[in-house]
Amino acid sequence: MIKLSDIEKVYRTDKIETLALKDINIHVQKGDLLSVMGPSGCGKSTLLNIMGLLDDPSRGTVEIEGHSVQKFKDKKMASFRNHKIGFVFQSFHLINDLSVVDNVEIPLLYRRMSGSERRKRALAALEKVGLSARTKHFPSQLSGGQRQRVAIARAIVGEPEIILADEPTGNLDSNMGQEIIDILFNLNKNDHTTIVMVTHDEHIADQTGHIIRLFDGSQVN
Repeated sequence: MIKLSDIEKVYRTDKIETLALKDINIHVQKGDLLSVMGPSGCGKSTLLNIMGLLDDPSRGTVEIEGHSVQKFKDKKMASFRNHKIGFVFQSFHLINDLSVVDNVEIPLLYRRMSGSERRKRALAALEKVGLSARTKHFPSQLSGGQRQRVAIARAIVGEPEIILADEPTGNLDSNMGQEIIDILFNLNKNDHTTIVMVTHDEHIADQTGHIIRLFDGSQVN
């Protein structure tokens, strides 16, 4: 499903060169559930951004479902990402001026789809995360756990085969965090969605099928 080969990422300014990732080789199979761990600043989010086609590596190749995506033009890359990958972030990234259901519909705006079909899919995604009663609320009216459920609904509304989650429980207490993890794990088990999750929590990581550990931009396992 995801293949990273000899990945290196260097950030350059006029005076400083920072090596964020080096010699990364990862194969993620369809239906895998894995976590990425390591200390702050070790390259976890950079790795997830490269997997999610939000950033390009400085060296190496990225393949999604056997496609060498670095050969894609910008428009094809955006469409491919929209259909294949859903994102969940630590800070939710919801639009406060939009209702819950309108936030969930956002990824579908980039597809040729009627308004009624978008709404139908958004409501179905919200039902899947247990928020059918909150569709007309606004993010400011929700708890942190509820906002993260909305973010997950937005990530799955387009029925992606891959979900990339960057510290999805980082802003939540342990009980709410476990509820979010249960939702992600059920998506993996029931819908066979491939999930790669960055986490600092060893307890959560131990529940996944595999752990990738990073230190100073390198794999250590």
